[in-house]
Formats: sequence, structure tokens, C-alpha cells
Amino acid sequence: MTRLLLLTLLLPALASFAESPSAQIYRTTDEQGNVVFTDKPSAGVNTTERVELPPINTTPAPVFKPSPEPELEAPDTAAPAYSVAIISPANETSFPMGPGNFSVSVNVQPSPGENQALQLYIDDIPWGDPQQGTSWALTNIYRGEHLLTVAIVDAKGEHLANSAAIRVFVHRPSINFRNK
Repeated sequence: MTRLLLLTLLLPALASFAESPSAQIYRTTDEQGNVVFTDKPSAGVNTTERVELPPINTTPAPVFKPSPEPELEAPDTAAPAYSVAIISPANETSFPMGPGNFSVSVNVQPSPGENQALQLYIDDIPWGDPQQGTSWALTNIYRGEHLLTVAIVDAKGEHLANSAAIRVFVHRPSINFRNK
């Protein structure tokens, strides 16, 4: 922006400089031998000569070609419609007093393809790494209510399909109520 403003301000001055008769350059040598260049001939000095300048170098403005539109990747074969369902534990299962260990199993139709995996979520937080297997052995799950879901994810981590959420309740002994 500042370059454009500077060019706008200097353009009229340069145009008038090029067209005016005072656009001449004179070389003068004074009595001490000092050479002075000026735009006006010096009065009373015998050694003033006019300097002829070569034409100003100009370069045409560069031609800007619009950048090509990025090619859209051809969509891969349509992803099949997946069906993901948690088959164990059942919705609203309560796990009695214990260490908080239980298993989760899912049924997936059709099987996940290459570069796809199953991801278990407990309370919307990923549990472990995505895997090809359809069951998880959970240990030491904290007491309380938890929502479980399973998603089919691709290599980028995007969800291709999700199961319905199920609710489980984990009961564990509390250190607040020790036997006396």
C-alpha cells in the first residue's frame, strides 16, 4: 500500500522532470578542479558542458497469470453404509462392587475397510488407540455413570459411522466408608 502511495506521489514529478527543458544535466569544473553536476549551467564559468544521458532503462510490467484452480481429488469409491452397535454390555448395566473391570463388544456391518479402525469412546474421550478388533477389556474404570460409544474412523481420524451411546454404572468401594 505504501509503495502504491509513493508511486502515485512521485509519478507527476517524474513526468514533469522528463518533459521540461530543465531536465538537462551540466558538468562544471571550478577553478580548484572540483567537478560539479547541476541542472543549470553555471554563469561565468567557461568549462560547463552538457551531459547527454542514455535513455532510461524500462522494463515492462510483469504479466500475472491467475493461479490454476487446485484439482479436486476424485472421490474414492463410495464408502459403504456402516452399521455399528454395542452388543455388550447392555444399556444401563450396573457393575457391582469391584475393581471396575468389564468388557465392551460391538457388531460392525460391513467390516471396516483398509485404513479404517474402531475407536472406543468413554464419556466422549477416546479410550486407547483405534483397533481392528471388536472387543475391549476395560480395567479400573472409575465409579459413576459413563456413556460408551464406538466409531469407525479413517486414517485421518474422521468418523465414518458411530454407534448409539449406551449408559453403564460402575459401583466401587469408597475409601470414605471403611469398615470399622
